[in-house]
This record gives sequence, C-alpha cells and structure tokens, in this order.
Amino acid sequence: MPTQREVDEAALAQQVDKIIEGVRARDIEALKRCYATDVVSFDVEPPLQHVGVDAKMRNWAKVFTFFTEVTYELRELTLTVGDEVAFGHGFGRLRGTLQNGTATNGMWVRVTFCYRKIDGTWLITHDQASVPFDMSTGRGVADLEP
Repeated sequence: MPTQREVDEAALAQQVDKIIEGVRARDIEALKRCYATDVVSFDVEPPLQHVGVDAKMRNWAKVFTFFTEVTYELRELTLTVGDEVAFGHGFGRLRGTLQNGTATNGMWVRVTFCYRKIDGTWLITHDQASVPFDMSTGRGVADLEP
C-alpha cells in the first residue's frame, strides 16, 4: 500500500502532466484547473507579477496567439512534498510553430512551481519563470540548455 507521500507525489506528477497536455491542446480551461484562484505568477513577461488565475490565463492565451502548434517541455523537475505544501524546480521550454509558419525550438528558462493542497487537490499557488542574464550587458542569455 502506498504511503501518503507517494500518493501526493503521484498526484503532483499528474498535475504537471496536465499543464503539459493543456499547453499542447491550447486548452485554457484545462490549464485553469491547475492553478489556485489567487495564484501569483512571476512570468518572463512584464509586469513583475501577474495576480490571480485570470491574469495567469491571459498569459497562456497570449502564448497561443504566437503559436499555431506549441509544446511545453519540462526537464529535471525535482519535487519536494510536504503534507499541505509542495514545490518543484527545473527547466521549461515552449517550442513549436509560430503563426508565420516558422518552427522554433524556443529557449530554456528556469521554472519554479509552488503548490498547496486545497480541498484535497494540489494547485499551483505560485510559479516563476526566469531567464539568466549577462551581468556585464544586462541582457538575457537565451542559448543555455540543461
């Protein structure tokens, strides 16, 4: 019989898969079910923070305006699970076909997901995507790979 920790780890892995599948399907409603209503997102795009699930969904919707086909890939995702709170970190990349027909491999960013178990379901309450930058130029470094 699995332990509660093993059950929670499996549930979190399923939530991550739902994000990947939701992006591939361009399904805003499926993505929305992965986030808490009061999620705070520090995304790569301005402003500094996006507060609330509707703001987060506007960001995903914007992604879908750039791509006709899109996939989201996560690598080296490490999860740390507590009873009611969990977090994960790794590397994420959006890639696909842009509206103009150009295929792009995108760029790798650092990602962090913070989860809270709400009514028995693990939901993202905070996420962050960041791009490393060259301190001497102040410019993002977009050609790094995990």
